[in-house]
Amino acid sequence: MSEKKPAFWLRIYSFLAYAFIYVPILILIIFSFNTQKLNIRWEGFTLSWYKTLFQDQQVLLATRNTLMIAFIPTLVATIIGTMAALAMQRYRFPAYSASETLMYIPIVIPEVVMGISLLVFFVMIKFTLGLVTITLSHIAFNVPFVALVVRARLHGYDNAIDEAAMDLGANELTTFWRVTLPTIMPGVLSGAMLAFTLSLDDYVITYFTAGPGSTTLPLRVFSMVRFIVTPEINALSTLWVLIVFVILIIGQVAQSRRA
Repeated sequence: MSEKKPAFWLRIYSFLAYAFIYVPILILIIFSFNTQKLNIRWEGFTLSWYKTLFQDQQVLLATRNTLMIAFIPTLVATIIGTMAALAMQRYRFPAYSASETLMYIPIVIPEVVMGISLLVFFVMIKFTLGLVTITLSHIAFNVPFVALVVRARLHGYDNAIDEAAMDLGANELTTFWRVTLPTIMPGVLSGAMLAFTLSLDDYVITYFTAGPGSTTLPLRVFSMVRFIVTPEINALSTLWVLIVFVILIIGQVAQSRRA
């Protein structure tokens, strides 16, 4: 039986939806090679803005801070979130309902509220604002996202395979590493990628918890665009889009090979 083709109007709607999303990004990439500084019209091709970008020490420092802040919270939040998801899926304890409700609060409350609350907390305990406070803040708001994704993966998980492994002589730790973790690994990786993405582009919470010398890329970009959007910012955005695109391609290839 031949597959039914989508209706003509549906194809047009899909094309317009993708164009609405990706045409502005394409324009941004094109104007990163423009010789004109004001981004009003195309005047000529140049790579000078990329050279200027790589010579901007403040941007390079902000990029280093952003990557460091993204990697560390992703690792810690993935571990804590996975453990929390396993605990809430397997056990029922007295504070289970309260824990489940509290898990969703950082997801549903506005970022500005969480940013202010974290700022007040760090000030109350007299903790100096900087890269450490940003990292702790990112861990705090990333854990619920990871736990939510891993719990979705654990939905319908058959505990019989764990019991079978233990019946064959494996202890709990071996069962987790050799059976449970490989089974839920797609959910763990998805949660980690979500946490990494959220840390990369977070601005509001980072703004409230940042201190001297802890400027991240979103903070730096915002300070650069307050007056004018130059091709240097377009070049930076183009490289960021390219990095994300390469990561997505690698993830798709790895997933295809695993399948």
